[in-house]
Amino acid sequence: MRHIPITAWIGLILTALFLICAIFAPWIAPFGNGEIVGDVWAPMSSDHLLGTDNLGRDLLSRMIYGARITIFIAVLATALSFCLGSILGFTAATVGGKFDMLMSRFVDLLMAIPTLIFALVVLSVLPTTVVTLILVMGILDSTRVYRLSRAVAVDINVMDFVEAAKLRGEGMGWIIFREILPNALSPLVSELGLRFIYAVLFLSALSFLGLGVQPPDADWGGMVKENKDGIVFGIPAALIPAAAIAVLAISVNLVADWVLNRTSDLKGGRGNG
Repeated sequence: MRHIPITAWIGLILTALFLICAIFAPWIAPFGNGEIVGDVWAPMSSDHLLGTDNLGRDLLSRMIYGARITIFIAVLATALSFCLGSILGFTAATVGGKFDMLMSRFVDLLMAIPTLIFALVVLSVLPTTVVTLILVMGILDSTRVYRLSRAVAVDINVMDFVEAAKLRGEGMGWIIFREILPNALSPLVSELGLRFIYAVLFLSALSFLGLGVQPPDADWGGMVKENKDGIVFGIPAALIPAAAIAVLAISVNLVADWVLNRTSDLKGGRGNG
């Protein structure tokens, strides 16, 4: 603990605060999520620490509930993208041949289409529910994870310990999860933080365009959309959720950088030993 840098501490503390708000939102928020408690865009006061929004709802309560929705969807979408992308990437690198070629060309095809446009087209056809958002975000983002995991697995797959496992007659599952995955964790951990941040930003963009989280619920991107007209009158209600998105992105990045440096140092120490 004494060797954790100050930047990592800042990231850990801020990330923990966001997680606490997301988990305990109903007990922390002073008012209900959709409860109208004051005038439209009322200024900050002792009753409403961040003021009210465009409908007179307590902005602090909306921010806390918005953290719950934003982090919940982003975490599940990131988990789906990593499970799908890494397993397919490792499998393609291990099997090789036509399967690897077909998977890589299919992923290239998906990546050639701008992700936001692809998501807007799909969500304009399908019902905009939380499950749909998680599936669309996770599947689209898994293409990036696939490219990284396949590139890492191709290098690991030709190493001696993998060849030894194949000669012992180990199955595909053993090679992927016991030989390749432990040696590919460092780049994947670093990418995990970036993918989570991307999921938060992607969800916020979808909600701002009206195809993300639907009212009366709202994530931080939806709150920016709801209160954007107040910026003209000097109302900071739209800037507060935008600042929360930025702070969450920075804090997760700081933690991911520390974890990557830590795992790299541990590997270097074992190699030198």
